[in-house]
Amino acid sequence: MLRLRAFVVDGDSMLPSLRPGDCLLVLVGARVQVADVVVARHPRNPGPELLLVKRVARRVDDGWWLLSDNADVGLDDSRAFGVVPDAEVVGRVWFRYYPWRRQR
Repeated sequence: MLRLRAFVVDGDSMLPSLRPGDCLLVLVGARVQVADVVVARHPRNPGPELLLVKRVARRVDDGWWLLSDNADVGLDDSRAFGVVPDAEVVGRVWFRYYPWRRQR
């Protein structure tokens, strides 16, 4: 059964798609596909405290290759830590609910 979880973006790695402070609803346990934005546990520091928001680039064996939309801010994606196992993907971003409208 799917459930919703709120998540707040922290950091610039997903600019311009998502900005720091954006509030997201995540479908926990949802099926993931290439190009989806997902929330995942950091594979080098798994735990509830360190979650990442990244875009799915491709399927690799038993996991996912996740990339930042904004590669200029550094390597905090699969280029640095490799494949993220299925079990570490929390869910798929479903909706950005705040801010409702964004100034450019």
